[in-house]
Amino acid sequence: MILAFTLLMPASVMAAEAPPTDKTPQGLEQIAAAKAALLTGTYGTTSVQYALVDNGKLIASGESGKNDAAGKIPLTSETMYGIGSTSKMFTTAAVMKLVDEGKINLDSPLVNYIAEFKMKDERYKLITPRMLLNHSSGFEGSSLANAFLFDDNDSYAHDTLLDQLAGQSLKADPGAYSVYSNDGFTLAEILVERVSGKDFTDYIHQEFTVPLGMKHTLTSQDDLEASKLAALYTPGVPEQLPNETVNVIGTGGIYSTAEDLVKFASLFTGEAGILSEKAVNAMAQPEYKRGVWPQDADNSFDFGLGWDTMRLFPFSEYGIKALAKGGDTLMYHAELVVLPEQKMAAAVLSSGGSSSLNQLLANELLLQALKDKGTIKEPKPAKSFGTPEKADMPEELTKYSGFYGATNQLFRIDVANGEINISSPFAPGESLGLPKLMYTKDGTFVSEDGSLKVSFVKEKNGRTYLWERQYATVPELGQLALNLYSAEKLEENAISPEVEAAWKHREGKSYFLVSEKYSSMAYFMTLPTYKITRTDSLPGYVMDKQITGPDSLMGKHAVPSTGSRDSAEFRFITQAGSEYLEAGGSRYLSGDQIKELYPGKKSSVTLRPTEQARWFSIPAKAAGKTITVDLPVKTSFAVYDASGACVNFSVVSGNNQVKLPENGTLVFIGDPGTRFDIELK
Repeated sequence: MILAFTLLMPASVMAAEAPPTDKTPQGLEQIAAAKAALLTGTYGTTSVQYALVDNGKLIASGESGKNDAAGKIPLTSETMYGIGSTSKMFTTAAVMKLVDEGKINLDSPLVNYIAEFKMKDERYKLITPRMLLNHSSGFEGSSLANAFLFDDNDSYAHDTLLDQLAGQSLKADPGAYSVYSNDGFTLAEILVERVSGKDFTDYIHQEFTVPLGMKHTLTSQDDLEASKLAALYTPGVPEQLPNETVNVIGTGGIYSTAEDLVKFASLFTGEAGILSEKAVNAMAQPEYKRGVWPQDADNSFDFGLGWDTMRLFPFSEYGIKALAKGGDTLMYHAELVVLPEQKMAAAVLSSGGSSSLNQLLANELLLQALKDKGTIKEPKPAKSFGTPEKADMPEELTKYSGFYGATNQLFRIDVANGEINISSPFAPGESLGLPKLMYTKDGTFVSEDGSLKVSFVKEKNGRTYLWERQYATVPELGQLALNLYSAEKLEENAISPEVEAAWKHREGKSYFLVSEKYSSMAYFMTLPTYKITRTDSLPGYVMDKQITGPDSLMGKHAVPSTGSRDSAEFRFITQAGSEYLEAGGSRYLSGDQIKELYPGKKSSVTLRPTEQARWFSIPAKAAGKTITVDLPVKTSFAVYDASGACVNFSVVSGNNQVKLPENGTLVFIGDPGTRFDIELK
């Protein structure tokens, strides 16, 4: 899946342009080009851009893949990509600069700096700036309404965050455990603005991009020219997509190039002269150890301040300190890997693909450069847990059988006969395609190929976790190591007959998104709905979320790292006779209120004073006909087939005409009061 002190900058930094290019070590450029081509040719990435810097010198830089379909705009080192959550390192750096200046104390209450910050839960007064940066604030997760838009830099998500938080509770004591939280970094962005007195975009340009000569780094609040951004495509859609605009800058709204990002990395190698050594070191401390976390093992996720990891595998195998931060938006992906003691860094950006693939490419570039320098010898072989030797399983381990949950995941684990069987409670007997896991003499369950090891842990917080360690090998690109609690054992949640009746009425019902504006990416690719799904075996839950009343539910699990991210409280309200679901700042309308589209030749739809979107089902009499919609300015419509796939979103296709599918749905989106004139032929 988003800081310097008040010092005079050295003249060499203030005047910095592109890093000087040194003679490329033999083979590095060829290896880099081949690996990048592997991403675009084999692993589904549309385009990729990479850069590698060593002691301030750019020693590798390149691109692979396609840009615009017509081939008129080639990929270059100046082509910009959205860097998603890698933006969080700019936010962290900004906070740490203000720490250096004595304007922020990482461990003082946040309310000292943002007076209007309030929540329903009084524990919010204990939240500190440090907890925003190490993901331990206890926030529900992500308030991202209208944050991801096509070619639209509406700052709604940033502007309304404090209001959103004011209506939320915390899901954990502040500092209890670290679980990825986007809201923490949007709030850190606001913290920088309050303390500095400057707009966040202006602040990072003043303190970082201008001094470091990062001429191709902008935010969603800057002027983003389509011709300067890497083109976006998605399977099944022939058109090039409009610009993806991420409007929570501190969380994920920065656009950059690989060469600019390795300049930014000089903050963390001590060459920039912007942040103090104390600040840089503080960011690279093992913050994850402050709360519940698995025992140390090879990993790609061990939170520092901002960093996804401060001891990235496989560099830990060589005794080399490695910091990394990835980012994934809906369409763009990024990875920055920094070896501070070696004064080296690699950045890989892509359209399509994933940050994990980008991390593997960055790792490969750095390992090859380290080998060329003689810092390491031959790369170490791939790791595994070896061929498992089956052992007799103690009967007491059967107590770990039961239901386990993580955000939007619910599955059944059965421990018996020396094996673990994992299944879906919604499809009993059907395989989930997971590897067979057998009990071994070290007390864990291991897959036949030795890539996955699983065990159960009862933590100091009294909760039981599924502990997963894995070496994921990607052919010709290397390995990712994972060490995490992937799910928590769910306890039975008894509900009263009154509450059961309320949820029985909703069971199987879908709720349709109505709160996003006309340019929202949420209307693209798949039908934006939430379906109420329960199982008779666990009636007190909707998926992983615990029913907390007749009109509310919330994920109560506490899985660190990413397992319990985005555990928003769900609330159901009734207005003007219609039931709505509200969660994370978004609103969904009950499917009971969705009417059939009028199948006559001409009609119109006018959005009510409280509506941004009006949904219709497609009746049999309209299926197969071509609909033409007169679209006013700043409006759109989308059509979905019976499976929920989007067959036309006017913002993407530019088409106001489409053949209506059988048993499909469609939605008209715009400002309240907008009228859409419709013709069917």
